[in-house]
Amino acid sequence: MSQRTTPPFRADHVGSLLRPAALKEARVKFAKGEIDAASLKAVEDREIERAVKRQEAIGLKLATDGEFRRSWWHFDFFWGLKGVEKISAPPIKFHGVDTKPEALRVTGKVDFAGHPQIEHFRFLKSVCNVTPKMCIPAPSTFHFRQGRAMLSREVYPGYDEYFADVAAAWRKAIGAFYDAGCRYLQLDDTAWAMICDPKEREGSKARGDDPDSLPAIYARVTNEALREKPADMAITMHSCRGNFRSTFIASGGYEFVAEQLLAHTNLDGYFLEYDSDRAGGFEPLRFVPKGKSVVLGIVTSRAARSRARMSSSAGSMRRRSSSISTSSACRRNAALRRPRKATC
Repeated sequence: MSQRTTPPFRADHVGSLLRPAALKEARVKFAKGEIDAASLKAVEDREIERAVKRQEAIGLKLATDGEFRRSWWHFDFFWGLKGVEKISAPPIKFHGVDTKPEALRVTGKVDFAGHPQIEHFRFLKSVCNVTPKMCIPAPSTFHFRQGRAMLSREVYPGYDEYFADVAAAWRKAIGAFYDAGCRYLQLDDTAWAMICDPKEREGSKARGDDPDSLPAIYARVTNEALREKPADMAITMHSCRGNFRSTFIASGGYEFVAEQLLAHTNLDGYFLEYDSDRAGGFEPLRFVPKGKSVVLGIVTSRAARSRARMSSSAGSMRRRSSSISTSSACRRNAALRRPRKATC
């Protein structure tokens, strides 16, 4: 099979890496006031460069910074937008594990006017000999678990202007990353997958939303965010049901969102979580249009398994995939799992 020369690549991964001990130690010292921000950044720089060299050494055509500068995979980006306030809130509840008690509230008009992560990308690019890949949260994730309840009604009496501003903010962010040299950007998402869980849909209703309408809204907002995407920039989406300390939030196959997500969003590719029965069957992939790339995360790093069991699982996957029509010409590869620090 021929190798891809443009992203998403035949061998790819979805962003964050486990934090090395030196970085965790530096973060503890910084929190205690024992080192300053410049000293912490020096450790981050060193560990990012090491991670990039490791990715290059194993033959990957891309490298990320492991998200080593972030405290959350998504909130750090959200908190850097205009109109967004960091707040204390009940922790996000995974199965048996709670996160830090932090969240956001929209208190003003949402906008993008520069962001620290632009400089984070510039550093990544400066130490890369392969394609530097940047990951930011998707606009759908900015809304779903916050919902109407976290949105100022004085600023946004209705949703139309809110979603228009969200799309415009992401469109500006995409442009800013492109101007910094980014040609491979990934939108990280949990909303599309979580809304497939009936319990999560009930939670959405409790937050003041109509979950049945959200897939079409998210498709429209995503496309508006991508409207000015340059032709030489690849933008993909990674969707999962939560991943924190090897546990999860939601369950449910993609059928509830498949048509809107796969057939009606103008993304260049998708990274879909498929490493357990919680992800359902492959039938939703019938909506993948010809020419789109889909990378299936079918091997997990969250549970120890013997080689024989992994081989058996792979055989089962092959048998299940044989029932899928190949007319969509999509690429179905195994994605490396993302060991996220916290997901909502």
